[in-house]
Amino acid sequence: MRYRVGLTVLSLVLSVLIGVVLSRRGAPGPVEAGHKGVVIGLSMDTLKEARWQRDRDLFVKAAEDRGAKVLVQSANSDDTRQIADVQALLSSGVDVLVIVPHNARAMATAVNLAHEANTPVIAYDRLITDCDLDLYVSFDNVKVGEAQARFVVDHLPKGRKGRIVRIFGAKTDNNASQFKEGQDNVLKPYLQRGDLEIIHEDWADNWKPESAKRITEAAITRRGASFDAILASNDGTAGGAIQALTEEGLAGKVIVTGQDAELVACQRIAAGTQSMTIYKPIAKLATSAVELAVKVGRRAPVIAKASTYNGRVDVPSVLLEVIVVTRENLQSTVVADGYLSYRDVYRYVVPPPER
Repeated sequence: MRYRVGLTVLSLVLSVLIGVVLSRRGAPGPVEAGHKGVVIGLSMDTLKEARWQRDRDLFVKAAEDRGAKVLVQSANSDDTRQIADVQALLSSGVDVLVIVPHNARAMATAVNLAHEANTPVIAYDRLITDCDLDLYVSFDNVKVGEAQARFVVDHLPKGRKGRIVRIFGAKTDNNASQFKEGQDNVLKPYLQRGDLEIIHEDWADNWKPESAKRITEAAITRRGASFDAILASNDGTAGGAIQALTEEGLAGKVIVTGQDAELVACQRIAAGTQSMTIYKPIAKLATSAVELAVKVGRRAPVIAKASTYNGRVDVPSVLLEVIVVTRENLQSTVVADGYLSYRDVYRYVVPPPER
């Protein structure tokens, strides 16, 4: 039995509140011996990237602060292993399951298994498609893509057609499709008017930097240095692209976008080889997800102000805002927030004066 979803229209603010009435599927499963709080199962795609290690640590700390316990599994970007991880977490009797899917479609099986065990499922940061998902907590990924593309078109040379390379994320990650959708929203009118040309584009397998490097090398082989920007969908792919540019003496001469505000990316921004990144306040995401997971685990009511269609249902969604980070505002964003330290960001360069 799935939680019932009700719609309430508030005409005064012209918004739709999707009331996620988390009525019981049944009694929560048995918790670990001696633990009286909510037990959250956290199934992660990978812990190879610093960003996901940070998510895990923040999530676990936020849960402990609220008297909840987290059981963590990481699948090393393997769909079969992630299904097995979910089965193990369900066998442990978790009250709620939080999944960062490697493959959005493949993890529909995990949601179905959880529902058979009367366990609700929250998708964390990445949507799970083609299933009766209970809740989705993330950033507005379409807006992320729009912000990346808007930065590119705003910084292209004037008076001639702009030429760009596009590096998408993993085909298996629904977020990558949403980033592309947002980018397309911005780029479409420029392409239709002939103000912009996409000279090369491809998907980076599993978001791997080496895949992005190969895509960039292919673009260089095809067009030499005759492009203005690389619209890379995250900092890892930006790093692979910049490595290829560096080998050709082009680093710092081409606009390169990113996302996640990873330390190495912010160092590249400070040095001038990466142009921007998207800062997604991970602490806020992790804390929000934990707060929701505790409520869901207790079968308490939750209100989501948005919905996201996952190919089967409109999934109640909590979507957080993001921030564009450039060389000009590094200090007033990621450093001021305590997300990264001033010393680490500017370890290899002299910082610009504050404005």
